[in-house]
Amino acid sequence: MTADADTGRRIPGAPSMWFFVVGDLIIFGFYFVAYMYYRGQDHVLFLQSQARLNLDIGAVNTVLLITSSLFVALGTSAARVGKRADAIRLFGVGLAFGAAFPLLKVFEYVPEILGGVTPGTNLFFMYYFVMTGLHLCHVLLGLVIIGFVIRNLRATATPDIALVETGATYWHMVDLVWLVLFALLYLMR
Repeated sequence: MTADADTGRRIPGAPSMWFFVVGDLIIFGFYFVAYMYYRGQDHVLFLQSQARLNLDIGAVNTVLLITSSLFVALGTSAARVGKRADAIRLFGVGLAFGAAFPLLKVFEYVPEILGGVTPGTNLFFMYYFVMTGLHLCHVLLGLVIIGFVIRNLRATATPDIALVETGATYWHMVDLVWLVLFALLYLMR
């Protein structure tokens, strides 16, 4: 944690997590820029391919991740003020909402793949599967991290708040990346 000596304000979580988060955002940023470039090169192909996506599942996944992040933020606040039981419960709810995301991705991916749509189908689907697949890996890692946060909250009367904040920081990054992916892949016309 980095603190400003004059104001007492600090950046929540471990600096190493912030390094990781910024690095991930840069990597995803490169994907976003490349996607936009190629979309501009073949707008019709991207629109036709985008029309195959299941907007309903994408929207539900967005609500799930936003809701999960809300509970993680509330859990972090509860942990900061010493309300361990509330923090455990709130992180548990956040974990449950977050765990629904990969389940819905399976329902989205399987019909496409069984229908012959793969990353090799065209450039849109290459970006779609690579970016959402990479994001899915981040979601799964985030769920593990939230599990460690819950374990930390349960294990001791004085939980490691830096660990709680670090886990929350990662989870919010996962949410932010999905919001951009949802806008780019599902909504942008």
